[in-house]
Amino acid sequence: MSSRVGGIDLSDVPMKYIFITGGVVSALGKGVASSSLGMLLKARGMRVTILKLDPYLNVDPGTLSPFQHGEVFVTDDGAETDLDLGHYERFIDKSLSQDNNWTAGRIYHNVLLKERRGDYLGATLQVIPHVTNELKFAIQKLADKSQVDCVITEIGGTVGDIESLPFLEAIRQMRLDKGRFNTVFIHLTLVPFIKAAGELKTKPTQHSVKSLREIGIQPDILLCRTERPLTESSKHKIGLFCNVEPEAVIEGKDVDSVYKVPLAFHQEGMDDLVVKLLQLELGPPDLEEWKGIVERIDNPLSEVDIAICGKYTTLHDSYKSIIEAFSHAGISNNVKVNINWVDSESIDEKNVGEKLAGFSGILIPGGFGHRGVEGMIRAVRYVRENRVPFFGICLGLQCAVIEYARYICGLTDAHSSEFDGDSPNQVIHLMPDQNGIVDMGGTMRLGGYPCQLEENSLARWTYNATEISERHRHRYEVNNTFREILQKNGLVISGTSPDRRLVEMIEIADHPWFIGCQFHPELKSRPTNPHPLFRDFIRAAKEHADGSRSNSHSEQGSLVRD
Repeated sequence: MSSRVGGIDLSDVPMKYIFITGGVVSALGKGVASSSLGMLLKARGMRVTILKLDPYLNVDPGTLSPFQHGEVFVTDDGAETDLDLGHYERFIDKSLSQDNNWTAGRIYHNVLLKERRGDYLGATLQVIPHVTNELKFAIQKLADKSQVDCVITEIGGTVGDIESLPFLEAIRQMRLDKGRFNTVFIHLTLVPFIKAAGELKTKPTQHSVKSLREIGIQPDILLCRTERPLTESSKHKIGLFCNVEPEAVIEGKDVDSVYKVPLAFHQEGMDDLVVKLLQLELGPPDLEEWKGIVERIDNPLSEVDIAICGKYTTLHDSYKSIIEAFSHAGISNNVKVNINWVDSESIDEKNVGEKLAGFSGILIPGGFGHRGVEGMIRAVRYVRENRVPFFGICLGLQCAVIEYARYICGLTDAHSSEFDGDSPNQVIHLMPDQNGIVDMGGTMRLGGYPCQLEENSLARWTYNATEISERHRHRYEVNNTFREILQKNGLVISGTSPDRRLVEMIEIADHPWFIGCQFHPELKSRPTNPHPLFRDFIRAAKEHADGSRSNSHSEQGSLVRD
């Protein structure tokens, strides 16, 4: 390490490694826990990065169904990664890369490639040492290239899963390699409250730690998720049976916002304990900005109702970054954003007004496949004609172009080649460099690309910049053959690739707020730095809501006067 923290020179201090595992059940929030600890250490002045090791055999999450695994988080370098990387970026305010997410599939793929090249000199490949060494190499590679003081590594899955055993063995060896005072093991577990008995039960945690100790890992800290506060007697009992100090049993009580978790951990002394275990002399964290964020979350000045009209609405994690970006925009505008989920497949010509009435803004997110697309197109027509603020992302932009071509340009059979290969007016078509591609994984337009913004456009005003960089994940684009007729009929192409070949943003000039973008702005939004498109969309929604309320009051007043 080569930084100074609180006036202390850390140039001679060895790299620090923190490993976070989970037990009892999945979905306890290891990603948020890792992110919160990273934020607390950063607030103390340390340079931190976070690594996610996923034991599943897919090479990456890119081909996984959103219903199974939630959203795919895309990094600037085009990696399709686990949604937890979104938490990492939002909490430590740092852009990550493909080196911050490794799966078992990718690890085994690398091992087999090395074997084919002859790198192992004829050795018989085994889980130990070859797979475990590759896992340790992934951790060390990130540490070496990231210029940080500490690497936090989250192990996906649950202790006891067969596929996670090599990962746990690798981090067990890391303590031997790096030393006791350079490594910390944190185990996230569940302490359920049994209503019938009226008490918390510690036995699941005891068994989870037992399983961990059987493979050679003694946790230094136990992070206990619970609905009810942990009593001191519960902490002592857990500490006694799990062989940790009672002060190392940290309560992870449920909170109503993930952005409250770092403050709760700090109040429990978690970051103090980590610093102590790593034998670092650091000052207290500077949490004033974070406290200000929480203050705004708890005390909004007003509310707005937003509809997300999509096709994966039954699993909200499919749109995790969008949800969080709305939270950031709400913080920026001092409003509470109430998200309402509308299944686009349920929208038809007769009920579109009923489904979308009363919302102050409507967002259509990304997606793949034809299911629910006609409902999205109907939603676009509704917001355009009723002058409701509209935000289309990726597929949302494409639906907006199709709707405009059909109902403004008169191309009644306009569609996308993804959904109707026989349409003579394919205003959306496959990108030329996608022709002939057979493999589905990692073959889309992925990662950060530059975009030039047109003068006198809403996009230019919103970003306050002439050129931006945003992250993409798509195969289809606006067909340039139809750009002239679209623009001639009033559609504003407000953002393009620097060579003008690709349409990146569209808008409608005589609409209160109507923007579509081919990229995914939600991936770059942070609580400390809300994305400008989300920020201004919520501002427009608030103005629309205020206007609706004013009109409603005026109408009521006129009725009274009459």
